[in-house]
Amino acid sequence: MGKVVGIDLGTTNSLVAYVRDGVPQVIRDESGDGLVPSVVSIGEDGTTFVGREAQRRLLTAPSRTVYSVKRFMGRGIDDVQDEASLLPFTVGGEPGGVVRIGVADRQFTPPEISAFVLRELKHRAEEFFREQGEFDFEVDRAVITVPAYFNDAQRTATRDAGRLAGLEVLRIINEPTAASLAYGLDARDRGAIAVYDLGGGTFDISILRVEDKVFQVLATNGDTHLGGDDIDRLLMDAVIRELEAAGASVTALSGEAVQSIRKAVIQTKIDLSDHSEAEIRIEPMPGISAGYRRRMTRDEFERLIHPLVERTLEPCRQALADAGLLAADIQEVVLVGGSTRVPLVRRAVEALFGRMPHSDLNPDEVVALGAAVQADILISGRREMLLLDVTPLSLGIETLGGVVTKIILRNSTIPAGGREMFTTGVDSQTAVDIHVLQGERELADDCRSLARFKLSGIPPMVAGMPRVEVRFQIDANGILSVAARELRTSVEQRIEVKPSYGLTDEEVERMLIESFEHAEADFDARLLIDARNEAESVVLATEKSLRRPDFEQVAAEALAPGERQRIESTLAAVKQAIAGTDRAAIQNATHDLNEATRHLAEVVMNRSVREALAGRNVNDV
Repeated sequence: MGKVVGIDLGTTNSLVAYVRDGVPQVIRDESGDGLVPSVVSIGEDGTTFVGREAQRRLLTAPSRTVYSVKRFMGRGIDDVQDEASLLPFTVGGEPGGVVRIGVADRQFTPPEISAFVLRELKHRAEEFFREQGEFDFEVDRAVITVPAYFNDAQRTATRDAGRLAGLEVLRIINEPTAASLAYGLDARDRGAIAVYDLGGGTFDISILRVEDKVFQVLATNGDTHLGGDDIDRLLMDAVIRELEAAGASVTALSGEAVQSIRKAVIQTKIDLSDHSEAEIRIEPMPGISAGYRRRMTRDEFERLIHPLVERTLEPCRQALADAGLLAADIQEVVLVGGSTRVPLVRRAVEALFGRMPHSDLNPDEVVALGAAVQADILISGRREMLLLDVTPLSLGIETLGGVVTKIILRNSTIPAGGREMFTTGVDSQTAVDIHVLQGERELADDCRSLARFKLSGIPPMVAGMPRVEVRFQIDANGILSVAARELRTSVEQRIEVKPSYGLTDEEVERMLIESFEHAEADFDARLLIDARNEAESVVLATEKSLRRPDFEQVAAEALAPGERQRIESTLAAVKQAIAGTDRAAIQNATHDLNEATRHLAEVVMNRSVREALAGRNVNDV
C-alpha cells in the first residue's frame, strides 16, 4: 500500500503535505518552496510544463498557458463567459456541457488541467519520500480540499481530476474545515469557530462548533466568483484605463503585454501588504511602447478594493444567522488564503467578529496541513475525532409546474439523507421522470440541473395511486446518489449523480489512456525542467556572489588571473543553454559553472566565517 497525502488544489498555488510523528508538514522543493503555481503550459512540441516553469511561460507563451482553472471546475460555458475576456487562452464548450479550454490546437477540460497540477504534486511527494529512504515511496491516495461553497458538479470535477492524476481520493473536505484541523482547534473542549477563507479565486466562510471531540460545521456560505484574482483584475483595469488615457489601444495589447500588466499589479498588491506605497512598473513592449510607471499608496489601493472586501462580509453575516449565532458568540477566528495578508481584509474581519483573528500559521499552507491531518486520521485512526461537514446548497427534484421540492436543505450535516413521497399526475402513467436540482430558488429554471433519470415499469393506475419514494443520500465527500422506488410494486431505479458539467466514465477512461500514452514524453519533459531548475539555482547563487559589495576586493585578493572572466563566460553559457531544450547541454553547462565557481565559493565562505568570528574567543563559539 502506497503513501497518503493531503492536497490543497488552489486557484493560484497548490501544495501537498503529510503527517510525520503526528505533526503535519508541507513537502517542499530543493529551494524550500512549498508552493506549486497552479499553472500549466503546453509547448510547441506538445511538452507539458507545470508550476514555476509554466508560470515563467506566461510572459513568453501566454496563449499556450492556463492559470486560475479552478474557477472553471464543474461549470458550463454560460457561467464563465464574463471571466474569459482577459484570458490568454480560449474558453468554449457546448451549452450545458463541460467547459473546453483551447491551448494552441488542443482542447482540455478543467479536470484535465487540474490533473497536471495534481500529478506534479504527486511526483514532488514521491521524490521526497524516495530521498527520505522510504521503501514504499509511491503516493496513491489523497485527501483533497475544495471551497466550502463548491457545489456537487465542482466536487465531482475535483474527484475526476484526482482520478486522472492516478490518485484514489479518500475524502473531499472543505478548505475551512481543513484549516481548523491544522490549527488543532478540534482539540478544544468546546467552542464556536469562524474560518474566513479568501483565496485566489473563491471566498468561503464557515462556522464550526467543537464539543466533546465532535467537530461539526454549523453553516457555510461564500462566493465562488470572488478572490485575489478579482483584486488583480481591478488593478489591471486601473492600469489599462490610464494607458488608454495616455493614447494606448487596449485592443492592440498583446497577450504578453496583458500578462506583464498582471504580473506587475500582483507584485504591487504583495508589496502593499508590507509597505505604505509601492511602484507599478512595466517595461516598454509592443502595445505599451513607452512602458508604464506609477506609484500607488496603500490608501489608494484600499479605496479601490473596499467594495470587494465588503462583499465578503455579507456571507459572513448570513452564515452566522444560519448557525443561530451572533458575532460575539465566536471564540476563535481563523484566516485562510493568501489574500488575507491584505491589511484591509484583516481589519474588516477583526471589526466584524470583534476579536483578533489567528494568523500565526502561513495562510497559504494551512489548508494543505489540515488535509494531511485528515488523511492521517482516515488511515491511522490516531485521533478519536468525528468530523461533521455540511452540504452548501439545498438538493431536491422538479415537481408539477416546474417548482422545486427540496429534499436535503443547505447546511445539512453530511453524510446526509432525505426522502419524500410523490405520485403521478396522469391516469395510466407508467414512468416518472426524476429531475435532480441544486440551489435555493423555488423554480427549477433558476436552479442548477444535476441529473435526470427515469423510473419506468410502473403498472398503469389512476393518477394519485402510485406511491413513489425518492431518496437522496450524500456521502462524506459531498457526492450525491438518488434512488426512486414505487412502493406498491417495488420497481426501483437508482443513480449516482453525474452532474451536468461533470465528465462521463468514458471521457475519464479516454483521458487516462492518453496520459499513459504520453507518459514517456512527460517524463522527458520533467527531466528537462529539473535540469533547468538546477541550472537556475546555480546561476542565482553565482550572480549573488558576483553582486557582493566586496566582490571587487575578493577578486583582487583571491582570484587567479582570468578566473573572473572564466566564471562570467561560463555563466553566460549556462543562461544560453537554459533557453534551449537540450537537457544534456544544460547539465554540462551547469557542471562547468559549478567547477568554475568552486574556488570562488570557498573564498566567499571563508571570508564570511572570518567576519562572523571577528572579535570573538573560543568560549563564545
